Amino acid sequence: MNTIAQVRPDRVRCRVAPSALALLESARQGLVSAEGDVSAGGRYVGAHLAALRAAAAIVAARAEPPSPRRKRPRSVWEMLPRVEPTLSEWAAFFAAGAGKRAAAEAGLPRAVSGREADELLRDAATFVSLAETALGVTTPLPLSLPAAM
Repeated sequence: MNTIAQVRPDRVRCRVAPSALALLESARQGLVSAEGDVSAGGRYVGAHLAALRAAAAIVAARAEPPSPRRKRPRSVWEMLPRVEPTLSEWAAFFAAGAGKRAAAEAGLPRAVSGREADELLRDAATFVSLAETALGVTTPLPLSLPAAM
């Protein structure tokens, strides 16, 4: 099976599994969708999920096949530092925001502020770009994200 894929015509060909490329593309689309969400909770959830998909792309591309012995399930944020140590701080940052994301997904009105959502959206966009770079995928033009208030 040929693992050379091209996500978009404006990207350079690279050796990354199609599943990882699909996760990166989904992360990019999630950022665009989150940017257009009018609710702070929706922007926060969308940004966090985009970062999660980008991290999953790296793990999918770099992780060793699972051993036949069953182990407890691990989150992507636990696995990311093992396969890409340079993103350890990012993994800790996004893992710490998982509870807030869950609260926003549950619809709690004061789970996140507009500023927190916009900051996470910018951080997630940076992280998605770093994930693309880590996998050798040429990054498209930056997204136009809201300015800090």
